[in-house]
Amino acid sequence: MRLLVVGRLNGQLSLAVKMAMSAGAKVAHVETVAAATQALRAGQGADLLMVDYELDIAGLIAANEAERIRVPVVACGVGADARRAGDAIRAGAKEFIPLPAEADLIAAVLAAIGDDNRPLVARDPIMETVIKLADQIAPSDASILITGESGVGKEVMARYVHTKSRRANKAFISVNCAAIPENLLESELFGHEKGAFTGAVARRIGKFEEASGGTLLLDEISEMDGRLQAKLLRALQEREIDRVGGGKPVKVDIRVIATSNRDLAQAVRDGIFREDLLYRLNVVNLRLPALRERPGDIVALSEHFVKKYAAANGAPDRPLSAEARRRLAAHNWPGNVRELENAMHRAVLLSSGPEIEEFAIRLPDGQPMSPTADSAVARNASMAADAVSRGFVGQTVAQVEQQLILDTLGHCLGNRTHAATILGISIRTLRNKLKEYSESGVPVPAPQAGLGSHAA
Repeated sequence: MRLLVVGRLNGQLSLAVKMAMSAGAKVAHVETVAAATQALRAGQGADLLMVDYELDIAGLIAANEAERIRVPVVACGVGADARRAGDAIRAGAKEFIPLPAEADLIAAVLAAIGDDNRPLVARDPIMETVIKLADQIAPSDASILITGESGVGKEVMARYVHTKSRRANKAFISVNCAAIPENLLESELFGHEKGAFTGAVARRIGKFEEASGGTLLLDEISEMDGRLQAKLLRALQEREIDRVGGGKPVKVDIRVIATSNRDLAQAVRDGIFREDLLYRLNVVNLRLPALRERPGDIVALSEHFVKKYAAANGAPDRPLSAEARRRLAAHNWPGNVRELENAMHRAVLLSSGPEIEEFAIRLPDGQPMSPTADSAVARNASMAADAVSRGFVGQTVAQVEQQLILDTLGHCLGNRTHAATILGISIRTLRNKLKEYSESGVPVPAPQAGLGSHAA
């Protein structure tokens, strides 16, 4: 959590800052709203602004919006002046913190507004296999493509990789390529010079420069148009970018992680995604299974979300009832982890007894889960997960080696060079192993269509 404090550091505000730092925030400080916008424009990233409510909060938010800088604001001030607190909320602040503040309140606000403390909860053997691969590749600077359905937790996995990398103490910057209009995304990524276009009143540092030294997440990369794909490819190859309207390249030092819920190999075949960019992004592929494929995670995630939202709403920490657990495990969860999280948030608010009962767990349409919903699916998935957990028992070393090699090759979409790098063996050794498997009748993943020349 990167916190930018705006206002004069008198005694009470200074104490609140110390509490925020104790809660894990990295704090920077400016005294005026103009200085805050200038700092953000110049690349001093922030996940949250804590602003003295005596300052012009509406003006600060408007100035940031004009530069397409969207950082949530929390207002703070000495005393419980209800009128001024209300004015701050109406001006656009997400929350008001009265000073002197309590440490628990500061920590709760940071967690609720910033929400970058999202642990990777996994108990299912299928998901644990993915995490092992993530742990193996995290220390490198290799680009990673994380794929999977919407709501499976691709950004959570990206943050996990960042925390396990050598860049963990540097910035993690996320850009949702699908949420930013095409004509604005270039400036968002690469920045712009003063006067580059109407409204460019000053130089603006883009996300590439803001993330320099750390990790840049390009969320839903498949939504990027072809012209920007070419500029992104150059940035990845040369490790330098050109600001919009600039005439001098800017060096950047970043690790890029991209996510997509679409089949990018098919997008290449359809002519809407660059093949050479896919090679650059997909050094390693982490495919996150849908929640229905990892039933062992459902109850563990549910318990995590119950604790999270009980704390956020000041509710008692209550266990799930036995029937609630059964229905959670039996449901198919088409919206994946995101749908499960929303359901548990509602359940915390709707429950009133000593346990969270099954009737409090509502689907998006407001209906409770059926007692028999998707039970066959859950039972079959549970059996499959159990088989995976026991899969290595009784196998020879050669059989385990074969499974590891083929699984890694599958994660790399058949790319032999990338798989050999991850496995720590030479490409010649890998090819000999694959030839041996193929000659014995074992199916070997082929390079995906359209990717063959670079994956052989």
